[in-house]
Parts: sequence; C-alpha cells; structure tokens
Amino acid sequence: MQVVLLERVEKLGQMGEVVKVKDGYARNFLLPRKKALRATKENLVQFEAQRAQLEARNLEARAEAEKVQTKLVGFAIIVLRQAGDTGQLYGSVTTRDIADGVTSGGFSLNRNQVVLEHPIKTIGLHTVRITLHPEVATTITVNVARSEEEAARQAAGEDLTRRDMDEDLDAAEFFENEEQAEAVEEDSEAAATEETEA
Repeated sequence: MQVVLLERVEKLGQMGEVVKVKDGYARNFLLPRKKALRATKENLVQFEAQRAQLEARNLEARAEAEKVQTKLVGFAIIVLRQAGDTGQLYGSVTTRDIADGVTSGGFSLNRNQVVLEHPIKTIGLHTVRITLHPEVATTITVNVARSEEEAARQAAGEDLTRRDMDEDLDAAEFFENEEQAEAVEEDSEAAATEETEA
C-alpha cells in the first residue's frame, strides 16, 4: 500500500514522502495513529493544501519536545523489583513501568514513547531511549534494584550483580580448595598405610 506521511516516521521517511508499506502496517499502525494517509489523488491534494499547517504544528511540537529533552538530561528513575541472588528479576521491567516512573517524576510520558532495545531482566543501571517527538529523542537511566538502599548503592557506582557473582565464585573456589585438601589428605593417609604394611 502506498501512503503519504503526515509526520516523520523512524526508518520510513520524512513528512510529505510517499512510501510503500505493508498493508497491515498501514492499517494497524500508520492510519489509526494519523501518521499517514493513503496515497490517493484526493489525499495528496488535501495534504498539499494542509502542508503549511502540518509543518507549523510539527515545528511547534518539536520545539516543545526539545525543551523537555533539556530537562530530561541526566534524569534517572528507580524501579524496585524482586530478584534472585544473582540479580535476575522475577519478571521484567516494562515500558509501562518506565513511563509511570517518568510521569511520577513530573514529566508527561506514555509507554509508546519508551523504546526498549532489549528486555530489562536484571538489577542494575540501564540506559533507555525516550522518543519525545519523531525528530527528538533522549536517554534516561533506569535504576532497577531490590530496595531503596540497593538503588542508592548502584547510583553511587557499586555493581551489585558483580558482587553477587564474586561471592558465588568465592564459594566455588572454597569448595574446590576443600576438595583438593581432602584429596591430598587421602593421598597422605594412603601412603602412610602402605608404609606401615610394608
């Protein structure tokens, strides 16, 4: 299906471009969200008539988004979750959790503006991209922790998942060394037994 874009769409094109997309993408995403119109003669004429208004509205929205972007520089939210000893979450942090955290921090944001490159399934500091406008994006830090105390320690630079892994390694080394000590002890006892028998 050919559509004319009413705004910039990432990985697709700029406002006013006529692009060919799959029918489902157009019907389920672009058309209902008013990001595009079918590229018919009537719609192209209508778009050209409204182009100046659309561009003015776009510039206004972009300027507003840039103001919010400057305020979001260095912004961080804390998300508390239950996790295992290795730092693996029981579940994951969703776009809705992040949007709610940013909104409670004083910024209006919906979950469609949060871009997760990969699911957040471990405690730690995660960088997440926020799309404020089709042409304006920023990043925030999501501090995922088991408690407020852990979140503060992570924010100070402590890597809690590393510590947990180090403790596991220490325990493994201890057991390995204990097994080696037992093996040496058994060898010396066996040698002593052989000497007494001889």
